[in-house]
Amino acid sequence: MHLDQKISLKPFHTFGMEVEARYFIEPRTKEEILTLLNYRNMIHMPVLILGGGSNLLFTKDFDGLVIRIKSKGIEVHESDQDYVRITVQAGEDWDPFVQFCVERRWAGLENLSLIPGTVGAAPIQNIGAYGVEVKETIESVHFVEIDSGIQKRFTNDECDFGYRESIFKKSLKGKIIILDVTFRLLKTSAIDISNQEHLKLDYGLIREELWMMNITRPGISDVREAVCAIRRRKLPDPAKVANAGSFFKNPFIPEEQKNVLCDRFPSMPWYPEQFDVKNVGLNSDNPVMFKIPAAWLIEQCGWKGHREGDAGVYPDQPLVLVNYGNAGCQQILDLMKRIIDSVSDRFGIILEPEVNIH
Repeated sequence: MHLDQKISLKPFHTFGMEVEARYFIEPRTKEEILTLLNYRNMIHMPVLILGGGSNLLFTKDFDGLVIRIKSKGIEVHESDQDYVRITVQAGEDWDPFVQFCVERRWAGLENLSLIPGTVGAAPIQNIGAYGVEVKETIESVHFVEIDSGIQKRFTNDECDFGYRESIFKKSLKGKIIILDVTFRLLKTSAIDISNQEHLKLDYGLIREELWMMNITRPGISDVREAVCAIRRRKLPDPAKVANAGSFFKNPFIPEEQKNVLCDRFPSMPWYPEQFDVKNVGLNSDNPVMFKIPAAWLIEQCGWKGHREGDAGVYPDQPLVLVNYGNAGCQQILDLMKRIIDSVSDRFGIILEPEVNIH
């Protein structure tokens, strides 16, 4: 490992902000991560763990140590005739890992194709797309406490997963480094290929995309191909237009509020979701809440395609705020606040950022 000082973070996050880290280091193995924690003088300053940097907005220089996890490795454990277990190092890139699984006909992650970032970041955010959340496939998460150096492994239940949430984003935020993640996936070779119950096709435009591909009996590779095609159409490539993906979470509201809004806005889309309401920060005795697409709310307020200088809202997906070149962090923050205020004024719904703001 090599410790660098006053390093530009622009190449290491997808929003393209010109900020610096006081110290920067890239451990490339689990052993190097654990060795780093022995240097107590380094970890007694502010620490930021960085994976792919695809869900971050830096608002200023980071006056501490940035640890960019680059550990690699995939270990396959044969579980039984129906399922396979895979332990993946935190620094593995997410989408190549999804492709690795799809090529072996292991189902569960195909709807999460083409999401940027690393495997270690996936459980923190409980990444999700097209009707699937990564928590559905995670068996355990192995991590180390930064202060003590003690390693622990949490089961799925102990991770306290919620909508774009986990214990690693709440009580353990900034206190641990994820070392590896173990997944449990279905072997599609072990089931009747005519049975498609394991596929999630009813979210987004997956069925329509498969129809355009002339596929009537899809497998997981077809679902991956469809998801990749949709994402490439709707979302900007960070290599071409700097962004951090979906900037806002989809809000959840109780049925009474949903009914009032549907009376006022009959075209408003909504989706019933059943979950533990504490994980989305709402007080309700009803476990069924209603998800309202944040993209629809933002578009109804006239923000789709809006641009001010180099800060803007992507024309094909209003959930995505973009940096067209030299936008400053304050420009992005101001745009975010104005969008939140306008949605609140019109719909009485408070949007929350999905992006981590530092």
